[in-house]
Amino acid sequence: MRLLDANPRNPRAWLYAVASNLARDRARRLSRQTALVPAESLADASVGPELDLMRAERRRSVQVVLAMLPPRDQHLLLLHYGGASYREIAATLGVAPGSVGSLLTRAHRRFLSCYESRHDTTDESAQA
Repeated sequence: MRLLDANPRNPRAWLYAVASNLARDRARRLSRQTALVPAESLADASVGPELDLMRAERRRSVQVVLAMLPPRDQHLLLLHYGGASYREIAATLGVAPGSVGSLLTRAHRRFLSCYESRHDTTDESAQA
């Protein structure tokens, strides 16, 4: 579908570039996902249910924190972690491609700030 929409002059080169980009994006996505799992947990199969529970809790926590952010930050982060390129993000949000990096940096900072403050509060209430 992309090939038909793009109608490139050199379809073979275009397909190679698109395939390379898709493979690179997938590799990035997989590396981000595996970075969230401690290496020792992957090596020990006996922690399967606990690992599943930790992932589910982390997923819920991320969803709660995302909901606390402004809609543009939510959209920006979801597009980025969904594998969209800066160009695709810019087109979707209607911003200049050169501004996507700084917008992402600010959205990440806001997310981390909310995430950390939420977990600091949760940790303190659990200790009390």
